[in-house]
Amino acid sequence: MSESHTEHVIIIGSGPAAWTAAIYAARANLMPLVFEGEPVGTELPGGQLMLTTDIENFPGFPEPISGPELMERMKAQAVHHGARVVSELVRTVDFSQRPFTIVPNYAAPVTAHTVIIATGAAAKWIGLENELRLAQAGGGVSACAVCDGAMPFYRNKRLIVVGGGDTAMEEAMYLTKFASEVVIIHRRDSFRASKVMANRVLAHPKVRVVWNARVTDVLGDDFITGVRLEDSVTGDVHALVAGGLFVAIGHTPNTKFLGGQLETTEHGYIKVASWRTATNIDGVFAAGDVIDDYYRQAITSAGTGCMAALEAERWLAHHGIGESPVLDTAETTVGTAGTVSHH
Repeated sequence: MSESHTEHVIIIGSGPAAWTAAIYAARANLMPLVFEGEPVGTELPGGQLMLTTDIENFPGFPEPISGPELMERMKAQAVHHGARVVSELVRTVDFSQRPFTIVPNYAAPVTAHTVIIATGAAAKWIGLENELRLAQAGGGVSACAVCDGAMPFYRNKRLIVVGGGDTAMEEAMYLTKFASEVVIIHRRDSFRASKVMANRVLAHPKVRVVWNARVTDVLGDDFITGVRLEDSVTGDVHALVAGGLFVAIGHTPNTKFLGGQLETTEHGYIKVASWRTATNIDGVFAAGDVIDDYYRQAITSAGTGCMAALEAERWLAHHGIGESPVLDTAETTVGTAGTVSHH
């Protein structure tokens, strides 16, 4: 592919990190190309916020805003400033030579001088055979209460949420709008969720908690009829009748398509330099939940998206592409080396 067809920056992802990076890159006249992905099962373009009803902690929104609306507004802002969007997943990338090559699901491969990876993380499943079978068949098992909980199928039934973190609390609270009862199954004797969230759930008249229990089987043929629980203290096993199961036990970073080309932590999150978004490959940056297993907030993701765009812009300027952002520090001054390097 000729040099003229090589993109300045390609952004892979569609959550707060990706759209913030796109806004900054677009305003810097870098004409970013964003691969926002496509719906696959419970995964939607827009990331985990597509599964969130009310966001009350994103600065600038005194009234709650829904996750999908916030993502739509961020995307619209990026497009308004000149970002281009492709609604496809990226199948593979090649960072072994410059310019980098990005291979989408259907379209022709594209090349880029810099790449920002903001692919987020995906929900984990318990891993039981019948759980996954019923989830894929629409049999009343889900990893996303906000996607599915309002469906008539789940109305006025006992619904189970598995997990003990903030996500599980959010899912349980959401389901109280539709369920006759929400039962939270947690393998420990206390939640790891924030105190505010946990207290809100524990105080809700429709919610009950089964502590020190784990789901060992999901019951039902075409549709879920209940779960089998094992008490982790006594070893007792009993069945619990239910009309729906929502799994909220954590996330796996979406890095498989990278083919191991970037350094990751033991849990698969992309490693970046301290207080930077630079990866181990020069010119490749990462932002959002794909690098963050600690904060996992929309605002921190957006912040790292801003950082990644500024770093990509600075990298391009160092290699004679575009103008440099004003990011001189005591340690580093911005230079403008000739053309794109091949180191």
